[in-house]
Amino acid sequence: MAGHQAASTRRILVIEDDESISMGLEMNLSAEGYEVQLATNGEEGFRLATLSPFDLIILDVMLPKLNGFEVLRRLRQARHFTPVMMLSARGAEMDKVMGLELGAEDYVTKPFGLAELLARIKAILRREDRLRSGVAEEIRFADITIYPSTREVLRGNVRVELTATEFDVLLCLIEARGAVLSREQIQAAVWGRNHHGTLRTIDNFLLQLRQKLEPEPQRPQHLVTVRGVGYRFVP
Repeated sequence: MAGHQAASTRRILVIEDDESISMGLEMNLSAEGYEVQLATNGEEGFRLATLSPFDLIILDVMLPKLNGFEVLRRLRQARHFTPVMMLSARGAEMDKVMGLELGAEDYVTKPFGLAELLARIKAILRREDRLRSGVAEEIRFADITIYPSTREVLRGNVRVELTATEFDVLLCLIEARGAVLSREQIQAAVWGRNHHGTLRTIDNFLLQLRQKLEPEPQRPQHLVTVRGVGYRFVP
């Protein structure tokens, strides 16, 4: 697991078809002590991501054979929850929203600064460490059971399919132990303080979580809105 490895042995898969970018990332990440593997198209990247464990996947959006969004979708459908940082020359808000809703931990627009990219990578890995080391083995409320270590959610005896980011937002609220969290606090906890996405994305995630977990989504009992402030979790 990522949280039990020394920084020098962290493994990063870079899926990028631009040779100058991929070689530059390999050189600089290797200099930081990471073990780096490269893939030049989406099909190869998906294959490598499912063959062996990585601590992080850096995933370009515009890839030959299989685009980055489809690679991410297939990984999450196959229950591979390795953190993903998406890279794209397209900075449109809808592209960022799509990436985050599919379960990416971060979305970086090209061209990017190396120092900022390295800082974001370290922030993602730190969050993963905290997630793996600081949560209960099992969380229950109403008819919902959550297993943080395997990221599984059951409603009764039926598995509930959450995206990676939906799961992270849910766990963020649960770990607040009833405290009200603003959208800014949720965004910082899930994506890091350097994330520049729209705060309204949080509302979309709460809407989706309510549809999947609440007995009456229009009158939520557990994922509650505190008007003018944010959201809180009520067991």
